[in-house]
Amino acid sequence: MENNIDEKVSPLTKDMVTSEKNKEGTFKQGLWDLIKFAVIALAIVFPIRMFIAQPFVVQGDSMYPTFHTGQYLIVDELSYSLKGPQRGDVVIFKYPHDPSRYFIKRIIGMPNEKVVINDGKVSIANKENPKGFNLTEPYINEKFNVTNTYTTGDDQFFVMGDNRNRSSDSREWGLLPRKLMVGRAYVRLLPIADAAYLPGAYKEVK
Repeated sequence: MENNIDEKVSPLTKDMVTSEKNKEGTFKQGLWDLIKFAVIALAIVFPIRMFIAQPFVVQGDSMYPTFHTGQYLIVDELSYSLKGPQRGDVVIFKYPHDPSRYFIKRIIGMPNEKVVINDGKVSIANKENPKGFNLTEPYINEKFNVTNTYTTGDDQFFVMGDNRNRSSDSREWGLLPRKLMVGRAYVRLLPIADAAYLPGAYKEVK
């Protein structure tokens, strides 16, 4: 009986039935491929996002002219677990008085150092340089009239914004504990015209 019915179905109808089955199979295969892709993508992106790098958007003028409001940064969270923070690094960290907020500043003083600011000129004294050395700061574009001395302890850093006259930093709220550092500014993605690798990084050469 089934054969008879099948014989009464026109060739066009047979093709239509076959086509619908193929479409259903193709759709299921495509959906399964999409699910597999999503799972693989999450398996790759999630660890990177959580433990290696994460995005931040700059707000405020404390790092002007090095960084501007609205610039999109990728922050490297891995390097500091392999090699510690260095003087001149631009770092993103949790604000000591409110860890829910994130700040971006430049490392000026390393642990166990004396940071002396005399009329806006910065010098550093440490074990290797007990008499101190003057810090070269090409990223500063205007004079700041501050005179004070700060001493860091173990795992403490002295940080300042490049825009010294408009920056809330270690001069105001104190030293930065190492444990609050998220990572260094690794890539500036946006805007495209300002894209850069290790934007703002500066290594002091004595």
